[in-house]
Amino acid sequence: MKIYTKTGDKGMTALIGGQRVPKHHIRIECYGTIDELSSWVGLIRDQDISESIKEVLFEIQDRLFTIESLLASDSKNEFNLPGLDESDVKLLEKQIDHMNENLPNLSSFIISGGHTIVSYSHIARTVCRRAERLVLRLSEEYDIDNLVLVYLNRLSDYLFILSRRIGHDLGVSENLWKPRM
Repeated sequence: MKIYTKTGDKGMTALIGGQRVPKHHIRIECYGTIDELSSWVGLIRDQDISESIKEVLFEIQDRLFTIESLLASDSKNEFNLPGLDESDVKLLEKQIDHMNENLPNLSSFIISGGHTIVSYSHIARTVCRRAERLVLRLSEEYDIDNLVLVYLNRLSDYLFILSRRIGHDLGVSENLWKPRM
């Protein structure tokens, strides 16, 4: 099987179901951003972190592929696609609560940095927020499973706490924002 089809050479691509749309279509922007997010999550997973976190990150990447397939599906799609479940959101919440245990209370915004893995986690968080904004915009025109938005919202929280947890475990000081007044 060849990786190139030449069918997109004029700026069009196909959704699951066959509808052709411009490559700048909001659906493509959405699932392309989710794909970018999954790549950042994969980069975090490739770092020297605990196996239990790596397992959760792999599960997250799997859910992100599910979201991509849901977003890439046109309204006429008759394929049986995977879906999200409340348990996917609950897993993130459980992990957030677990990682947040014993972290210092936060009374300020955090300026990203301090360690490469912490920074990767913050980049993933910001890409997740961008994906969430795009999917929200898509949902104004098309029916989108609300769990997609809930999952992305919770995932950005997870990535924020992950950055704090990893930094804490590595003994990295958080860069607290102290605004000039």
